[in-house]
Amino acid sequence: MSGVSIKSRDQIEQLRRACRLAAQTLQQAGALVRPGITTEEINTFVHEYTIEHGAVPAPLGYRGFPKSVCTSVNEVVCHGIPGPRALEEGDIINIDVTSILDGWHGDVSATFFVGDPSPETRRLVEITKKCLDLGIAEVKQGARLGDVGAAIQEYAESHGCSVVRDFVGHGIGRKFHEPPQVAHFGNRDRGLRLKKGMTFTIEPMINLGDWRLHTLEDGWTAVTNDAMLSAQFEHTVAVTDSGVEVLTRFDAPLPNSL
Repeated sequence: MSGVSIKSRDQIEQLRRACRLAAQTLQQAGALVRPGITTEEINTFVHEYTIEHGAVPAPLGYRGFPKSVCTSVNEVVCHGIPGPRALEEGDIINIDVTSILDGWHGDVSATFFVGDPSPETRRLVEITKKCLDLGIAEVKQGARLGDVGAAIQEYAESHGCSVVRDFVGHGIGRKFHEPPQVAHFGNRDRGLRLKKGMTFTIEPMINLGDWRLHTLEDGWTAVTNDAMLSAQFEHTVAVTDSGVEVLTRFDAPLPNSL
């Protein structure tokens, strides 16, 4: 468990507060999603909402990232940079929010529908959400991280989709990214054994086509090589005595999503 942080009850409570704010921010941002809105407008909302609630948007300035939220549209797998692009009917957009509250990071994302999606688009998003749910269901004391990845890979591939290999979930706490890495593919009974107090994200990126991707010249925006759709959902979780707690759970259904 080299470098893996085990959080105390009090530390998890502080992390829970940051996660609650991140979830609230994402719910509010999701309500803005509609044809015609720009990703820059979503960024402005997330930035202002985060600051108004006494927190800091973690992406802003992180390793040079220029904005306060990631907005990944259609074939963009992750790390999309907000800008003048206006969303169009039938698009999908992943909004990835990370809030720093009192020094603790809460990280959550979801894929939203812009208007009425095609059946194929809806199917991809449904598969991706199910992958996240299945991955979370594997989390408990004594399980292994490989169980999480295997559950996600088995479901995605059984439905004709692929799992992105290049990006993984991660430990989280006072640092944005810390050990362990949480792959969304792999083999059961392999990898780190889970213990109470571990906190990490599970954030599968699922593609309609091939899993391979490349990064654009901006150094951030990752897109599918075959230009086919990609979707993602993410929660921050904690390993507990009884199993798992979703720290970024939503108080109400997400608007424009599942």
